[in-house]
Amino acid sequence: MAKPTRDAEFTEYVASRAGWLRKVAYLLCGDWHRADDLVQETITKLYVHWSRASRADNLDGYARRTLVNTFLAEQRTSWWRRTVRTDVDPESAVAALDLEASLDLRRALAALPPRQRATVVLRYYCDLSIDQAAEALGCSSGNVKSQSSRALEALRNTLLPRPSAAAERTS
Repeated sequence: MAKPTRDAEFTEYVASRAGWLRKVAYLLCGDWHRADDLVQETITKLYVHWSRASRADNLDGYARRTLVNTFLAEQRTSWWRRTVRTDVDPESAVAALDLEASLDLRRALAALPPRQRATVVLRYYCDLSIDQAAEALGCSSGNVKSQSSRALEALRNTLLPRPSAAAERTS
């Protein structure tokens, strides 16, 4: 008799948090289709381990950690490197805010190594503390600090406008 309650509880949680998980997944991988795959795999893992997950003090934290671990595990496999990527956004027909800064930030974020990208997403999008991000990533606080520092430096280098050679000569 516990099964319908378990399934109903799981369904209610997933229905309420699927959009949030998809946004976090997109920020990690930079592709909506791949984000959907990551969320689907995460939801499957949550269902399999729902008895443990539902007892967690922070169910969102458990789900987020599962998502990040799924993303990082996928990065270690070679299948995703064989997929053909193009600069054409398949969702370009959808009317959306197409701000240059947003596109630049997305490209810069996508250029970061996976662990740095995961650290930036957890710290600055999910608004986790250093210790919470370390727990979600399964690493030390010092590692989160160094990954954050390197990632922010790389983002600054990518996003800050460079003075042209002509402007440097006239200064």
